[in-house]
Amino acid sequence: MTSTPQPAPDRPTPSGLLVIDKPLGKTSMAVCARIRGKLRAGGAAKRIKVGHAGTLDPLATGVLVVLIGRATKRVPEVMNGAKRYTATVDLSRTSPTDDLEAETTPFHVEQMPDRAHVEAALESFAGEIMQRPPAHSAMKVDGKRAYELARAGELDQLEPRPVRIDAIDILEFAFPLLTIDVRCGKGTYIRSLARDIGIALRVGGVLTALRRTEVGRYTIDQSTPLDELPETLDPWDLPDDALSSM
Repeated sequence: MTSTPQPAPDRPTPSGLLVIDKPLGKTSMAVCARIRGKLRAGGAAKRIKVGHAGTLDPLATGVLVVLIGRATKRVPEVMNGAKRYTATVDLSRTSPTDDLEAETTPFHVEQMPDRAHVEAALESFAGEIMQRPPAHSAMKVDGKRAYELARAGELDQLEPRPVRIDAIDILEFAFPLLTIDVRCGKGTYIRSLARDIGIALRVGGVLTALRRTEVGRYTIDQSTPLDELPETLDPWDLPDDALSSM
């Protein structure tokens, strides 16, 4: 039987950073819990701190920056970095959650927009804008999660708040599907952007796929798929060069 490594009393508190390619269907906290288990298998304390710098919904994939031990103090710093996403929007449907988490409803489109109309609509979102977060989101309202209130019928919509969109480019467009590359600041909801693009075009707007490709200077090319991590992670041998140069 293989014994679990025990932490040496004179070892420093672990500190490090992992750039994970989050898989579809898992919450960001579930990823952190999985990594914590691998660290404990490598000898880390039971309560070792593991946090992430920016939530990805279960239906999203891509860059999730996970910070460990003393490095968790840097979470706000990493979260403040610019984000980049590849998003696919279905312009023929709507949804209470603005994505595929809830049942979608077909939207009757009187006139299909052409590429020129789509480009003009996207341009209107560039810069600092007021954006209404999804009612079915993890934002807190009077101490409760918005999605809990929305599911209970106690919340219809949230108040708009300022966000920053640095650039939106069309990657593919063949109605009803629009795939875009979005560069934005902290706190931007791509689900809300999908909904609002549809409103601007007088069509539907449901986010059907989302992949985060950058968080600050951490990119998808630097990431490791969660399932490719070893079963045991040495808490005192984690990548930390990225932290020292942030």
